[in-house]
Amino acid sequence: MKAYDGMYIDGAWRPAAGPDVIEVVNPADEQVIATVPAGTVEDVDAAVRAARAALPAWRATPPAERAARLAALRDVLQARREEIAETVTAELGSPLKLSQTVHAGVPVAVAGSYAELAATYAFEERIGNSTVLSEPVGVVGAITPWNYPLHQIVAKAAPALAAGCTVVVKPAEDTPLVARLFAEAVHKAGIPAGVFNLVTGLGPVAGQALAEHPGVDLVSFTGSTAVGRRIGAIAAGAVKKVALELGGKSANVILPGADLARAVNVGVANVMSNSGQTCSAWTRMLVHRDQYDEAVGLAAAAAAKYGDRIGPLVNAGQRDRVRGYIEKGVAEGARLVAGGLDTPHEKGYHVSPTVLADVTPDMTVAQEEIFGPVLCVLRYEDEEDALRIANGTVYGLAGAVWAGDEAQAVAFARRLETGQVDINGGRFNPLAPFGGYKQSGVGRELGVHGLTEYLQTKSLQF
Repeated sequence: MKAYDGMYIDGAWRPAAGPDVIEVVNPADEQVIATVPAGTVEDVDAAVRAARAALPAWRATPPAERAARLAALRDVLQARREEIAETVTAELGSPLKLSQTVHAGVPVAVAGSYAELAATYAFEERIGNSTVLSEPVGVVGAITPWNYPLHQIVAKAAPALAAGCTVVVKPAEDTPLVARLFAEAVHKAGIPAGVFNLVTGLGPVAGQALAEHPGVDLVSFTGSTAVGRRIGAIAAGAVKKVALELGGKSANVILPGADLARAVNVGVANVMSNSGQTCSAWTRMLVHRDQYDEAVGLAAAAAAKYGDRIGPLVNAGQRDRVRGYIEKGVAEGARLVAGGLDTPHEKGYHVSPTVLADVTPDMTVAQEEIFGPVLCVLRYEDEEDALRIANGTVYGLAGAVWAGDEAQAVAFARRLETGQVDINGGRFNPLAPFGGYKQSGVGRELGVHGLTEYLQTKSLQF
C-alpha cells in the first residue's frame, strides 16, 4: 500500500489542509492499495484561488500556444498509457485489455482532438458591423466520476484549457490515482502553474465546496441525476453556468428485418462492457413480438459467454445496489434467463452478467438506471409502440437502432428523444457531441460542441 501526499495546486504538490485520508480499494480482491488526502474546504479554496490568479495570463495565451501545450499533454499521456491502464485496473477493477484500449487510449485521442481544435477554432468572427468574440468562461470546477476516471477528466479539462479557462478537478473518491497521474502529465507538458489544479476528497465536502465556491464560473459534473440536480440548484443560486452529464436508460431498438443475431450480440456486449458501469449503455433491448423469444435466447447465450470475464463493480455498495435491482426485477415479474445473484468469485465486488426477460415498461428495472451488467429485454407490437417505449423514461442519453434498411433506421432514430444514437452498430466518434435530453443532462462533451461549453460570447459593434 502506498500513502500519497498532497494536492496539485498552483503547479506543485502541496500538503493537504487536514489529516484525513481516503482509502483506495482494489475491487477485484477488496484490498486497500493506497491512501490519498481527503480534501477540505480550505484545499478547494486554495485551488480555486490559484486558478483565478492564473486565469488572466492563460486566457491571453495565443490559441496556438494553448494547442501546443495540449499536444504535449497528449504525448505524455500516450507515453504513459501502460502505467495508466495498470492504475485504472487496480482502482476500478477493469480488465487490463479494456483499460489499455479504452481507459488509457480514448483520453489520448480526446486530448489530441482539442490540441487541433485550439489551433483551428475561429475564436472571433465578423457578422455585419460586429466582431463576435468567443472568450473563456473563466474558472471551471470539474467533478468527475469513477466509471471512466481518466476519460472524464480529459473530456472536461482539455476543452476548458483549449478555450482559455483554468481548471480545478475533484475526481471520484474511488478512483483518485489515475487523476494524480494526469496532474503529473499536466506538469510535464509544461502547462503553467495554476492553470490546472487537483483536489482529492469526498463529494459532500470537497465536491460541494467546489460547486459552491464564488470563484468558480462554471461547474462541469458527470454522475447521478440526483447529484446533478443538487449541483444545478447550487449553481442557479449564484447564476453560474453548469454542464451536467447524468444518468441514462438507453434503448437498443431492433426493428424487423435487422440482422437479429448481430444486433443482439453487439447489444449484450455494449451492456457488459466496463461491467455495465456506463451511463450510455443500451440497457433496454426492444424486440418485435414475432422475434422476441429468439432474441431472448440469443441474449442469454451471449451473456453466458462472458461468465467471469468481466471485472467487478467499483465497490461493495455498487454491487449490492445492482443485486438489489435484480431481485426487484424478478419480484415485479421479470424472468431471469442468465446470471442472477450467484457469482463464481469468492473475493471482489462481482455481479454475474444478467439478462432479464419479460420486462414491461412500467417495471422499476425498465425505468431506473441500474449501472451494472444487467440487460432488460422488452417486447413491442409495432414501430409506434417501440418509439413509445424507447422514449418512455425520464432519461435520454444514448441509444441504438437496427434495421435491414438504413434509411428506416435513421428515420426512427430521428424520432428518439436522446442525445446520441448508433445506427446498425455505428462506431464511436470522439469528435461527435455527447450529452443528453431530459434528465440525462445539460450541455455536450467532445468535439467542437464540447469546446463551446467553455466559451462565452461578446460582440463589438463598429
